[in-house]
Amino acid sequence: MHSLQQVTVYLLTAVLVVPLFKRLKLGAVLGYLAAGIAIGPFGLSLAGDGVEETLELAEFGVVLLLFLVGLELEPRRLWVLRRPVFGMGGAQVGVCGMVLGGLALAAGLPWQAALIAGAGLAMSSTALVLASLSERGQLAARHGREAFAILLFQDLAVIPLLALLPLLGDGSGRAEGSGWVAAAKGLAVIIAVVAGSRIVVRPVLKAVAQNGGREVFTAAALFLVAGAALAMNWIGLSMSLGAFLAGVLLADSEFRHELEADIEPFKGLLMGLFFIAIGMSANLSLLAHRPLAVVGTAVVLIAVKWVLMYGLSRTAGTENASALRLASALAQGGEFAFVLFSTAAGMAVLDEQTSQLLNLAVTLSMLLAPLLFLLQDRVIDPWLERREAPEFDLIDGPGNPVIIAGFGRMGQIVSRLLRVSGIPFTALEVNYQQVDFVRRFGAKVYYGDASRLELLEAARAGEAKLFVLAIDDVEASVRTAEVVRRHFPNLPIIARARNRTHYFHLRDLGIQNIFRETFPTSIEIARLALLRLGMSPAVTERAVGLFKSHDEQQLEAQYAVHHDEKALIQTTTQTAAQLQELLETDEIIQGAQSNLPTEKA
Repeated sequence: MHSLQQVTVYLLTAVLVVPLFKRLKLGAVLGYLAAGIAIGPFGLSLAGDGVEETLELAEFGVVLLLFLVGLELEPRRLWVLRRPVFGMGGAQVGVCGMVLGGLALAAGLPWQAALIAGAGLAMSSTALVLASLSERGQLAARHGREAFAILLFQDLAVIPLLALLPLLGDGSGRAEGSGWVAAAKGLAVIIAVVAGSRIVVRPVLKAVAQNGGREVFTAAALFLVAGAALAMNWIGLSMSLGAFLAGVLLADSEFRHELEADIEPFKGLLMGLFFIAIGMSANLSLLAHRPLAVVGTAVVLIAVKWVLMYGLSRTAGTENASALRLASALAQGGEFAFVLFSTAAGMAVLDEQTSQLLNLAVTLSMLLAPLLFLLQDRVIDPWLERREAPEFDLIDGPGNPVIIAGFGRMGQIVSRLLRVSGIPFTALEVNYQQVDFVRRFGAKVYYGDASRLELLEAARAGEAKLFVLAIDDVEASVRTAEVVRRHFPNLPIIARARNRTHYFHLRDLGIQNIFRETFPTSIEIARLALLRLGMSPAVTERAVGLFKSHDEQQLEAQYAVHHDEKALIQTTTQTAAQLQELLETDEIIQGAQSNLPTEKA
């Protein structure tokens, strides 16, 4: 009966508070957190003293969330994410951990405690961030994808951190080398989850789907998630990681959509309970006794992580708006910090008072996180919108025989030669700073995105005789080429390619006239170098001709296999050896080389 009363209180509070917060546009997450504080032991004490039990149950909501996220990622897509996961994720954990650990060391903590404090505070809340981004429809945006990649690396980083704890403690209660044993157990369980998902789970789910009812399949799905999570929890690692791996390995199965439909309702309910439990667990008495220490730690944590994440994101090439949103999303502490700090306190790496202070600071940062999202939505995003580029130019009047997409270095050279030849053209450029710059020199160029069909139609692309694709950005270039080929199939295209990969993408679209931007210049530099070194013009032309002919053949051979990475590497190696052999066996070139000046001893 007591448990039923607690559940009733949770449900009633959520029904009353969460809609109010959503109506005020403060978000459901902040509503759940406020509800937890209101009914918790430091609020109205309506939920009794079962905070720990509630939090333990509610953590299963995070587990279900990570399982559903895993279902959205096929193993091939996960492999594509390896760079942001280990690049951005590794940089975030490493840099934030070192800076925050350095601050902890400066505050007087021993180096072992400072190391764990920095690593724990570097973690962000997977549940809060993914729930908030999902609520805003931003998971598919660039900052949403990067946030997920970083959070995934944080989940992975928990494994070595927990295995490291016994090595940092005072040695009591552990066997020699127990940290390495824990790491070995972690690897073994991950292998078991991977093998089990592939070998055992799919046949079992198929049998259940054929012979059992809908409710039995739902029970099997929940058992699958719980089993993978408990396997990780058994060795003291992240339950969410086990559920995520199980989801990834079932992402390309025939049960994916049915699993999503069955688990989604449980996930939403338990996620709400998780945030209520976080709010209930806030130790407000410690906040009352040491307000400056708790609030100061939380504010410094958010500020340091925000600044570092913004800097890392910009360094990685992320545009300003996405970097700001990513920094706001990951500035808070995370639920894995609770596990890390509690375990560290049990192993005497952290003293109990420091552990409680850090836990409360993380909790407070999570309470402040929805307000940071709100600041991003209400203040920063509108400010960014006011600073965005102006509207695209309107193109009116008759069309021209040539359309130039991209008015950078190459586009400008083409336009100058067309102008002096008396051939009219329409130039399109998506970078408005570049448009402003070239307009100051009298150039006629329209500000607009050449991949937009309505802009191409306004430029009379259907009547043009030639389309010059000189866009510098590879993705934008390919996207524009796709639109032109699809809607104006009879319009000839002359394209610029930044590299071989760009060349291959354009060839896949059926474009034949493609020029690699650095190749001709490099050939001219090599020709001049050979002449300056004393090689005769005739022999120089022969060497350059052989190289150009061989490179064009190599390009065609690579294009034929460019979708197969292994075959592409093998072809590249073979053709390089063939070129070396070709030049070494050419009698004219070898004869000329013998007359070249040699290095003095």
